[in-house]
Amino acid sequence: MTNAQPLRFKTISEFHRFRGQPAPENPLISVMDMSNMTYLPANEAGIVKDFYAIALKRNFNVKVKYGQQDFDFNEGVMFFMAPGQVLRLEVDVDTEIRQTGWMLLVHPDFLWNTPLAGTIKQYEYFGYSVNEALFVSEKEEATLNGIIQHIRHEYRANMDQFSQDLIIAQLELLLRYSERFYHRQFLTRKITNHKMLDRLEEVIRDYFKNKDLMQSGLPTVQYVADSLNITPNYLSGMLKTLTGQTTQQHIHNQLIERAKERLSVTSLSVSEIAYELGFEHPQSFSKLFKTKTNFSPLEFRASFN
Repeated sequence: MTNAQPLRFKTISEFHRFRGQPAPENPLISVMDMSNMTYLPANEAGIVKDFYAIALKRNFNVKVKYGQQDFDFNEGVMFFMAPGQVLRLEVDVDTEIRQTGWMLLVHPDFLWNTPLAGTIKQYEYFGYSVNEALFVSEKEEATLNGIIQHIRHEYRANMDQFSQDLIIAQLELLLRYSERFYHRQFLTRKITNHKMLDRLEEVIRDYFKNKDLMQSGLPTVQYVADSLNITPNYLSGMLKTLTGQTTQQHIHNQLIERAKERLSVTSLSVSEIAYELGFEHPQSFSKLFKTKTNFSPLEFRASFN
């Protein structure tokens, strides 16, 4: 096991130098041309940027490891990284790297004292793994490229009192379009996503069936996401689009089905069932059951007598 630390880039200028590029025209925001970028042997522990990076890459023949996930960019995709996330490139010394596309770098200081400084954290795709990247159509890519051209043109012009606001507006537009395209992806990748839904229900059912809930408690969203090898944010976005429910609601649905079974086929008290299902307080169980079924546990049991 290695104790190597990731290479950390505190400024956009440092990252430009690392990738063999001239100094950025604006130290707080830059659009890099992927076809001109130099790739050096990277630290096996990866790299970390202290700024936002949004990239659209095509014909990228380098394996990327993002967190614990591997992904191959041969088809070309868009991905998003927030400050502090680790990205590792696995580059063979004999590989001739080919790539096209762009990378937008935005330092948090550029967003300071603007509404986007707070709202950018609401875009959940900054927490997705690379294998949950955004696949864009040619039409969608053209839209995004147009926005990038506006941003590049604005910061290359003589900066005035309107420049930052105009760039921020274009950046917000880019993020909104990306959110729309992710929503589309959840719907168009139906086969993959519905298989994921089936697997989700299986993971939760198996947990309730095989775990001692008195000891382990209810399954967490993180546990379910880890079992599916996706991030909690991506799972949440997919479920809200396909089912209108959160991961926690899906967990509760399975919990209520288990509770109904115990209420209808056993003589255990409500408190005993609550403890068996991992609740510390029976009142919390009764409240959730009432919310989900419009019956109290005792009312539901009485309906079977």
